[in-house]
Amino acid sequence: MVIEFSGGRVIVSPQEVLVKLSSGVSLYAMVDDLRMLSAGNIMVADGGAVRWHLALDDANQLADIAECLGIDID
Repeated sequence: MVIEFSGGRVIVSPQEVLVKLSSGVSLYAMVDDLRMLSAGNIMVADGGAVRWHLALDDANQLADIAECLGIDID
């Protein structure tokens, strides 16, 4: 699944997420390292040496990603 947002694209598979920002930067995380936060529509990656967060445009984008990954939104 590919979700377009104002800062680029989020490419989601059942095991991983790849974020390609408009600036050319790419962010990667495995599903086990991801959390979805409803406050601010934020996707957080935190595992090992990976630490980043991304604010999405709206709650629908967050819900679509969470559904595809099979994880709950906090």
